[in-house]
Amino acid sequence: MKILITGGAGFIGSNFVHYMRGKHPSYDILNVDALTYAGNITNLDGLTEQGNGNYRFVRGDIRDRAAMEPLFQAGLDAVINFAAESHVDRSISQPDIFVTTNVVGAHTLLELAKTYGVGKFVQISTDEVYGTLGPAGLFTESSPLAPNSPYSASKASADLLARAYHETYGMDVNITRCSNNYGPYQFPEKLIPLMISHALQDKPLPLYGDGLNVRDWLYVADHCSAIDLVLHHGKAGEVYNIGGRNERTNTQVVTTILEALGKPASLIAHVRDRPGHDRRYAIDADKIRTELGWKPEFPYERGIRATIEWYVANAEWMKRIETGAYRSMNDAAAAGDKERDES
Repeated sequence: MKILITGGAGFIGSNFVHYMRGKHPSYDILNVDALTYAGNITNLDGLTEQGNGNYRFVRGDIRDRAAMEPLFQAGLDAVINFAAESHVDRSISQPDIFVTTNVVGAHTLLELAKTYGVGKFVQISTDEVYGTLGPAGLFTESSPLAPNSPYSASKASADLLARAYHETYGMDVNITRCSNNYGPYQFPEKLIPLMISHALQDKPLPLYGDGLNVRDWLYVADHCSAIDLVLHHGKAGEVYNIGGRNERTNTQVVTTILEALGKPASLIAHVRDRPGHDRRYAIDADKIRTELGWKPEFPYERGIRATIEWYVANAEWMKRIETGAYRSMNDAAAAGDKERDES
């Protein structure tokens, strides 16, 4: 297969690229990322070296049809769209970029996939499109869309576009909606890496509100295996929820991190809650389990331990982000790729 992976220098995208290179080494993988603030070329270390003839990285913006079209003209079997602005806090202060990237960008890819006859299009979405749950119940694929932030609204809009391209044009489209991911390479604005970073530096750990918001935590490698199944066996037009059935309050997550690092609970600093903060997410993943045979391999206790150990062992990776040094590394690597392409 020849696969275009967009957003492949971000957290989940880079993990998926590594997963696919290990699981399907004969596949041709074209990795496109705009290398915005959340993209990190060092997430792809070991893949960008010369000699990987069936792997290529291109710096590009999915909103730019002129830049994307040549990639489709070469022929593709599948597109997996991870590219998105994803931080809820940023969507509250800067909603415009979320609409253009998450909606206009997804539409650009769908239109090109239709034009050039791409065999499969997988739109990577989120459980946040469903809104919030009470103390009981689970999100299913038939739950109504009720997004509560500009981020989740933009992802819901992209999902509806993907669905429309299946219904109107007969494209083989799947939508996956996952619960909160955690694991290596996650940008340290998100809860788990942020709290690990602060704890390691003995800085206060900012926890929104009362800390009792509940999320269903999914280790990123399990998410990757689920997407792989959807890519190869997903039924056209179907939505697949992907969840870990690991519900934890934010306080429980932070407490686990502090205990693992031997830090005191006194580091927790409750801060003003963000606007529209959903209270609880929880995924019913029975459909992908029964229809595609997926099951997660990482229970929460194993996954969170592996995650904490990764960030401790990769302190330099974290430091480059905190100092901004990774941005110049992105620019240098992208310039090198461009020179090789032109030669």
